Amino acid sequence: MYSARNLSRYACALLMGLLLLFSVNNSVFAQDGGQDDGATAAADPAVLEHGKKLFNQKCKSCHAVTAEVVVGPGLKGILDRRDEAWLIKWIRNSQAVIASGDEYAVKIYEQYNKTQMQSFPELSDDDIRAILAYSVDAGNAVVATTTPGENNDKTASGSGDSALAGYVPIILGVLAFVLVLILAVLFLLITILTRYLKQQEQSGKLDESDQEVLNQKFNILAVFQSKIFIGGVAVVFVLVVAKAVLDGLIGIGIQQGYAPTQPIAFSHKLHAGELEIDCEYCHTGVRKGKSATIPAANTCMNCHNAIKRESPEIKKIYAAIENDKPIEWVRIHNLPDFAYFNHAQHVEVGGLECQNCHGEIEQMEVVQQRSTLTMGWCIDCHRETVVKAEGNAYYDRLLETHKANSKKPMRVEDIGGLECAKCHY
Repeated sequence: MYSARNLSRYACALLMGLLLLFSVNNSVFAQDGGQDDGATAAADPAVLEHGKKLFNQKCKSCHAVTAEVVVGPGLKGILDRRDEAWLIKWIRNSQAVIASGDEYAVKIYEQYNKTQMQSFPELSDDDIRAILAYSVDAGNAVVATTTPGENNDKTASGSGDSALAGYVPIILGVLAFVLVLILAVLFLLITILTRYLKQQEQSGKLDESDQEVLNQKFNILAVFQSKIFIGGVAVVFVLVVAKAVLDGLIGIGIQQGYAPTQPIAFSHKLHAGELEIDCEYCHTGVRKGKSATIPAANTCMNCHNAIKRESPEIKKIYAAIENDKPIEWVRIHNLPDFAYFNHAQHVEVGGLECQNCHGEIEQMEVVQQRSTLTMGWCIDCHRETVVKAEGNAYYDRLLETHKANSKKPMRVEDIGGLECAKCHY
């Protein structure tokens, strides 16, 4: 039979466990972004679909709909941080907002290593509102379980971790409710036992052992020394360590943000941005080969045999040619050997722009890897990308079969884009 003293210990230990549980629960909510950020997304599905399309085209390479930092800040709670009018100005021309001396704009610019966000003057106010509506709607719907530099992209399926993490708050909530019930019952039993012992004391029927229990003072040290409390702390510690180890293992090989120093300071911002030199002029294999290819020094000399010949960086090109040695460029975007990727298939047939995978390359002074290039990232793209089948007789029978079985547009996954042998030989 439990004494009042033991019941008090169990009750306090359970109370401490409950506090630990709530702290873990709050941590999960904070990391996963499971709470509504207070912004109201547009209810019109057409607006959300339009916003999703624009977000994937213009924003996805640098921003996540969650609080996660990719290249720029995550968009979760964006309408709580800035009003819509400010955001429209910022998205359309961030450089102008920074130049105006806006305190918040300058702070963001400094915080993210003075990386200038690409301007989008072609977007209308309604376009930007659609993007914001989609980001809020998607941010509230998705539970982010990734670390900076990864998102749902770090999972093999692209969405498995998010789906699993969605149940964590529910499970913790149920456990918290059960603990509260147990705690209430224990305190009720303590009250009843104490009242009973006092009645026995008044009638003179209380023995010495029961008198000792009745007069005993509460000892907080006993709570911390109890097996329940120690076990609870141990379980929480193991879970936190396991989560950290899992995040570390998932992040192996992901180089998002990698921007090595190259042997020659070549500016894509100058060449592809200001001078508007087409990517294919240098990367000649992008439409006809597996690799986009790195340009030879002779390609550079088509212009620089007459332009900026005295520049220290251009002299390095001359030295490479004179010494008959290739320029040792550092590779930035690198897939594992067991993964097959064909540029021609994606650019020529799929109609993808360079920015879909490489980000706003025309704005980069120093090129960096903007996307995660993980399996989950590729699979998500195959699930979302609609096949451009119009005018291509190769797809006629596939389209006919697809339309007979589905009313949705034919996506890459519908033509075998998720089959293992497509990417792994």
